[in-house]
Order: sequence, then structure tokens, then C-alpha cells
Amino acid sequence: MAFNIRLMCQEDLPQVNEIDHEAFPTLWPPPNYHRELKNGLAHYIVACDEEEEYEPPAPKDAPPKGYFGLPARLRRLFNHHRPSDNEPASSVSGYIFGFAGLWLMAGEAHITNIAVRESYRRQGIGDLLLISMIELAVELDAHLVTLEVRASNTTAQSLYAKYGFIEVGLRRGYYTDNREDGVLMTIENVTSAPVQANLRQLKQAHARRWRAPIRRIAR
Repeated sequence: MAFNIRLMCQEDLPQVNEIDHEAFPTLWPPPNYHRELKNGLAHYIVACDEEEEYEPPAPKDAPPKGYFGLPARLRRLFNHHRPSDNEPASSVSGYIFGFAGLWLMAGEAHITNIAVRESYRRQGIGDLLLISMIELAVELDAHLVTLEVRASNTTAQSLYAKYGFIEVGLRRGYYTDNREDGVLMTIENVTSAPVQANLRQLKQAHARRWRAPIRRIAR
């Protein structure tokens, strides 16, 4: 698989929303990535193949009777000012496999999400996005990288630990869908020699396994 990492742009939003809805179906309200792209604190990247064309999904059938009840009104409320997020993307070239984002505040890079299309998971894309997020944090002069992960998601916790994240706290009832606790994990001194040496080794191992060199983020 050939893909590249680059910064997210407006034309990516239909695919990004599609991936987000697939990866986080219970998240409410849904993120507004159109607004995030205008947020000076937010930084988003995508893993994509610029050579492969994206074909938007076929339009859904007309909504059933009763659609315009309270749930529909709530959907319209939360999606107000988001018309560009769901516009057809027939003119967009490049297929997006996954995306990730962070917020940078006072030298702390907080990873907000990492998502990969279900049909492309377990192919190293999640690792690639995580590595790229850590590198982006360093480029943005962050000294600390943090994230939350569900308390029940021990697989993800093990992955983050491999990259140097350590558990530093617990956010009670952090996830809005089921009030599950969120484990707070952090890499301190992300520019330190031990952290960077570990990251280099993991990048090399990733490239050997997936035969896809990790490229610098295209700006």
C-alpha cells in the first residue's frame, strides 16, 4: 500500500466525516471539522493515497416517517453551519485511509483522535498516524504529549505504552456515550534522547514490516 501523510484540508472533510462516523458512531454531538480547520490551536493530518480516486457513497433513501422528530431537530442543530462537511466529494482525488488531530496549548500537545477506516485497520496506519502526531508535536515545540483512552481499551493502552506514553491519571465519566472512565496517558520530555531513540527504532520497525517509509508531513 502506498500512502502519504499530509495536513488535512477542506476538500478532505467528506471523507474525514465518513471515517469519523464509522470509528466513533456513538460520539454525540459529532465533531465539527470544518470549524476545527479554522482553529489556530488545532492541527490535523490525513494518511492518503493521492493516486487513488475516492468514490462517494450512494445517496441514502428518503428518511422514514417520523424522521423529523426531536432526534432530527437535534441533528440539524448540531450540524448547523456544517454544509461543507457533507457536500459530495466527486471532484476530490485522493483516498483517505485515516486521520488524526491534536490541540497545542502552552507547550502541551493533546491528541484528540486517531481514526482509520475499518477495512484498512491492522495494516500499520494507526501506528503511522501516531508516530506522525508525535513528530508533529515536536515540530510545534511541544514538550508534552497527552491523550485519553477508554479504561476498557487495554489494547490501545498497550500500543500507546510502546510509544512511551505512561498512565498519569483517570478522568471519571469522561466518555459521553456510556460515562466510561478515560485513562490519561502522557509522554513527558518528548524531545529527550530516550524518547526520540525509541521513536526512531519504532519507525524503522514499522517501515520494515509494512514496507512503507514514513515521510515527513507535507505542508
